Amino acid sequence: MHALPTHANGVDLTLEELLVYRGPASRHNPFLGLPRTGQRAGQNLSAIKGRGMEFDEVRRYQSGDDVRTIDWRVTARTGHAHTKLFREERERPVMLFVDLGQRLHLGSALLLQSVQAAHLAALVGWQSIAAGERLGGIICCETAHREHKPRARRQGIAPLLDSLVSIHKESGAGDDGYLDQGIQRLRHLAHPGGVILVISDGLGLTSAHLDILADLGRHSDIRLFQVTDPLANRLCELPKQLSVPVWHQGRLARMDHQERQRWQQQMEQQQTHFIQGCRRRGLTLSRVDSAKPLTEQLDSIWKPIH
Repeated sequence: MHALPTHANGVDLTLEELLVYRGPASRHNPFLGLPRTGQRAGQNLSAIKGRGMEFDEVRRYQSGDDVRTIDWRVTARTGHAHTKLFREERERPVMLFVDLGQRLHLGSALLLQSVQAAHLAALVGWQSIAAGERLGGIICCETAHREHKPRARRQGIAPLLDSLVSIHKESGAGDDGYLDQGIQRLRHLAHPGGVILVISDGLGLTSAHLDILADLGRHSDIRLFQVTDPLANRLCELPKQLSVPVWHQGRLARMDHQERQRWQQQMEQQQTHFIQGCRRRGLTLSRVDSAKPLTEQLDSIWKPIH
């Protein structure tokens, strides 16, 4: 039996339990020591994609400047030709997309999946900050949606942790299409050449969502983290004659052996569809177990599912 993480009770979410991950973030940090050019694959994040340059300033046009960089708006406003200057991009903005919907408020062992999702977001958030990256994110559920533009150091991590705690408390019945809005906003906010980390149970992501993520992956380094729970296996291990009380579609019902088998088959089909969908689109997928403390999974969090 695993012990609960520090300051955690497994059901509620507090800022104190998320601050703890600042320490573990210094170990197995995939953001550290990466070159800004070339490619990496597998357990590590790849190097930055895109042109690797970002806008710096505008100055008067000089002989020999590339005419393609002329800023026509400034030129028209001032009456003199001006050109844009770029500098080499030294930061990769990291965008977290965290799903805290009702579907993840389930846990049969140590933590609710939603709590583990928040713990994982805190860990990778601290890792990115420790490596000097700018951090932002989108956190959403049926009743709430928060956006944070990438910012450096404490200005990046602090508001994101606050939103994780507040939205976890707000989660409940509401807009079932919240992921549609969230993924569309991610497409709008994500910068080419950055890092996108999607944290969910995966089962709410449709083929259309995966298509958008794959499109973002053409110009960004994208990774999906699936938070899982061993509930399906636990239900099937129960005696056949036992019926189990479950909360389903807003009411309390009892699930007998046949219903448990049908439920498990449905879950397995959704799981297979999600994994195959990621593979077809070339999306890297990693898995995190809500039945184990995150600190005991540091060696495997970034390992992709093959």
